[in-house]
Amino acid sequence: MSKVSADDRQYHVDGELVAASEATVSVHDRGFAYGDAVFETIRVYGGVPFRWAAHAERLAESAAALSLPLPVETAELRARVIETLAANDFQEATVKLSVTRGSDTRGLTPSTEPEPTVVVTVSPLSRGGTAGERVWDEPARLQTAKTQRVPDRALPSEAKTHNYLNQILARLETRVSDATEALVLDTDGYVAEAATANLWFVADDALRTPSLEGPVLPGITRETVLELARDEGIPVEEGRYEPDDVRAADEAFLTSSIREVKPIATVDGVAVGGGPVTTLVGRLYDARVDAACYDENDDGSDSPREETDSGETAPQEGTDDSQPSGP
Repeated sequence: MSKVSADDRQYHVDGELVAASEATVSVHDRGFAYGDAVFETIRVYGGVPFRWAAHAERLAESAAALSLPLPVETAELRARVIETLAANDFQEATVKLSVTRGSDTRGLTPSTEPEPTVVVTVSPLSRGGTAGERVWDEPARLQTAKTQRVPDRALPSEAKTHNYLNQILARLETRVSDATEALVLDTDGYVAEAATANLWFVADDALRTPSLEGPVLPGITRETVLELARDEGIPVEEGRYEPDDVRAADEAFLTSSIREVKPIATVDGVAVGGGPVTTLVGRLYDARVDAACYDENDDGSDSPREETDSGETAPQEGTDDSQPSGP
């Protein structure tokens, strides 16, 4: 993992690389003032933004849900991500790509001609895939929160916005226990998701996860796990579940772009734990990362590859077959 300090990093702000210690947005920016912004958190393996096309599509859908025009094309957004990674010499990283409605001093009602702000920040991570290591130290301990998920009719769950107060309030509740993550229910009392991850559990020989018909973020890792499970022949059910269903599960885990597949040790103090399905899904996910982002050479070195929109990979331009190349 890179030893570069946070202040010594380079970030991308409105088309320019700037030192992290000098990176700013206006105090009038609506992302700062109102949370009027959308974002994506993307895991980078071997210099390749994993599932880039899916992340870009969700960013566009989030922006559309807020009637927020994206100021540049997807290709330019990706170019800024790659430029930021290169400026920091990061091959293994997490990227946060944010688009706000921009600076506006006219109050709550948005301008009809906004000038959006685009910010790319990066942080180093350890190598992923089958030869990598987890970014988490131990399985999650969940506590059911009293804070409920905002219903879709109030704020569309498919929109990944800067307004995370709902999740923050749920997380704050865990401070009174040894829980490390909050389990959030919808207004009908059914399980929606964890504060910052999608939820899965195994019961009656099937892998189960809350349906997107409820207020559930359509996670990119969730989508990947659904594909992997179905390809492997694992029975999968998307439905509506009560907290007792999760507490009584044979095994359970969380998924997110950064934590990938993380087992759940307990739910409200009840032991659940991982198991053979959780382990298998984790291995399948690592193998998918390898296929998409790492090219194992005969000499054991890795060269980054560029993931195509189809999910397949192609060598990056200028890549030497025997040496790692820049992103």
